[in-house]
Amino acid sequence: MPAYDSNNVFAKILRGELPAHKVYEDDGVFAFLDIMPRTAGHTLVIPKAPVRTFLDIDPDDLAHLIKATQTIARAAVKVFAADGLTIQQFNEPAGGQVVFHLHVHVIPRKNGEPLKPPASFKEDPAVLSDQALRLAAALKSG
Repeated sequence: MPAYDSNNVFAKILRGELPAHKVYEDDGVFAFLDIMPRTAGHTLVIPKAPVRTFLDIDPDDLAHLIKATQTIARAAVKVFAADGLTIQQFNEPAGGQVVFHLHVHVIPRKNGEPLKPPASFKEDPAVLSDQALRLAAALKSG
């Protein structure tokens, strides 16, 4: 498998070299809104550790990532009045991975509303900012 590339877009976000609409951060994970969301509230949860895929992450870091993902998913259901969730995680090009830093998609879903096609729509930054603030506030309030 290829080595981790420290110049991938998520590594740059973690280093503060690129902006992101942050919704959550702790010692081990960082979560932010996807700028090309498939639904309102589409969030990416990433480990802070430099890992390429699910197969590369330390099991304890993976457990922390999954716990944070669940916490964010619960808040997203409330904030976006979702009827359900799609949780996605892709590994390597053959598995559909596009950014080679491990990440989990949290996609709030509503009955009867299809997902937008991947990378087909870039959301207005003001909309993302509002959504990020609402989701972050829900996470802080528990």
